[in-house]
Amino acid sequence: MTIVRMPEGPTTPGFVQGLEILTGRTRAWRRLHDRYGSAFTVQLPRFGRTVVLSEPAEVKALFTASTDLVDNIDINLGQFLGPGSLFALVGEEHRKQRKLLTPPFHGRRLAVYEALIEEEAVREMASWPSGREFATMDPMMRITLNVILRAVFGAEGAEFDELRELLPKLVLVGSALAAFPVPRKFLGRYGPWARFAAHRRSYDELVGRLIDRAAAAVDLADRDDVLAMMLQARYDDGSAMSHSEIADELLTLLSAGHETTATTLAWTVERLRRHPELLRRLVSEADEGGSALREATLLEVQRVRPVVDATGRKVRADSLQLGRWTLPKGQNIMVSIRLMHDNEQLFPNARAFDPDRFVGVRPGTFSWIPFGGGARRCIGAAFATMEMNIVLRTLLRDFALEPTAAPDERTHFRGVALVPAKKGRAVVRRRPAAATSSATETASSATTSAAAGAVTA
Repeated sequence: MTIVRMPEGPTTPGFVQGLEILTGRTRAWRRLHDRYGSAFTVQLPRFGRTVVLSEPAEVKALFTASTDLVDNIDINLGQFLGPGSLFALVGEEHRKQRKLLTPPFHGRRLAVYEALIEEEAVREMASWPSGREFATMDPMMRITLNVILRAVFGAEGAEFDELRELLPKLVLVGSALAAFPVPRKFLGRYGPWARFAAHRRSYDELVGRLIDRAAAAVDLADRDDVLAMMLQARYDDGSAMSHSEIADELLTLLSAGHETTATTLAWTVERLRRHPELLRRLVSEADEGGSALREATLLEVQRVRPVVDATGRKVRADSLQLGRWTLPKGQNIMVSIRLMHDNEQLFPNARAFDPDRFVGVRPGTFSWIPFGGGARRCIGAAFATMEMNIVLRTLLRDFALEPTAAPDERTHFRGVALVPAKKGRAVVRRRPAAATSSATETASSATTSAAAGAVTA
């Protein structure tokens, strides 16, 4: 008989524990870590009794465990993204689907999207006010949404305008429902679930037309967008993805592929304005065509301001041995990304914002984990890394970002993402064209270098 050994944790009522975490996530995780150490058991809304881990060896063991032993947590974004989404699939079905979706985001293909990303960044930034403070998160959202729409579908048209309007609403309602569960029948047809269902129906109709049109295109084999690759992809048995599977996966890419990236860029602006010497060095590097410090800065922003602060698993075997702990079948586990990134042994002076720690150094696969880890690491990590690099490079090249003495922006929990409470406020002034010419000439080589590095992150 297996003896279960669980970490200790608070004994206060579950709703009190959940309320503390919902209203002050980072503060609550750190308080629990200070009291119980690198592993503790808490009661979380919707997830119930959950083991939270942040000890590096135990996290590595979890991420490298077979999917026969541990797999995705049951309550996940698949309930909003659909049964064909990578979030919803487990075991062999997840492995097969992931294998089909990897090629569009492989390092060798990333160069296809470079010009597209810069074009969208330049177009959006052209409307930025000069000398007047504004929030950067919404324009960053527009950049990343347009990028992922064009990368997925390859062109623009009436449906794209409709998707630009629809997707932010779909993501916002889904995120709220994920964080604050509301019964599906609450307020009947006027409730949030009904609103989400209406948005999803509109999405399915729009994307269904785009899938049908692409499938009938005579030039499908010559296209390099994600939808074209999905339609031509085949499982090991030679079968194709169904249109409903494609629709669910496209929604996964469209939703997960823009909000988190845009939020990280808004956090980057927030951090840089409060570190003027680093900002000066980044501008100088961009003018000289370099990228090492910029890449390190993005790594450090994601360490100190992870947009998603935890990733979950569920024990599928009869029991699971993880270092000091023996966990029973069905046990929910959370890896605290926040606490991993706070670890002084992994990151000396961890609370400090210090991009130089990553200059010339690649972060550890099982210690720096803003994209999660193991078989469920974010499939678009390399794409997101390249996109953030290009957008930040464009900002530094074309604009002077004014420093500020304002206090750090607080973290606001938006249901899934942790965003700057004031949306990354900035003051910019357009730089003279002469000051940016050298950076423009060497942009392509710097981007290629960053993309290559992202694949190994």
